[in-house]
Amino acid sequence: QVQLMESGGGLVQAGGSLRLSCAASVRYTTFDAMAWYRQVPGKQRELVANITRAGTTNYVDSLRGRFTISRDNAKNTVYLQMNSLKAEDTALYFCNAGMGVRTWWGQGTQVTVSS
Repeated sequence: QVQLMESGGGLVQAGGSLRLSCAASVRYTTFDAMAWYRQVPGKQRELVANITRAGTTNYVDSLRGRFTISRDNAKNTVYLQMNSLKAEDTALYFCNAGMGVRTWWGQGTQVTVSS
């Protein structure tokens, strides 16, 4: 059974940094890609970044340069390093993994940036 466990969220001041972690219960090679999404109340969940099985990374243009997605293959864990955080980065951040038409989600970790 696939489980994704996020951690690392919290409260940070604007300009600060956080690193989110997503530990998968299976080998990362199970998935075509793993990704981070975020959602604020009343808005749709939006893609932040993803990393493919081969290690190719993709970012939403507005976050490129501040956020970095990476993976520790030995730990089957994906990270999201977030720098120069802004108040508008406040959201519930979700880990996602996909394989073909199947997709799995973590429970989410809250990131709150105070201005």
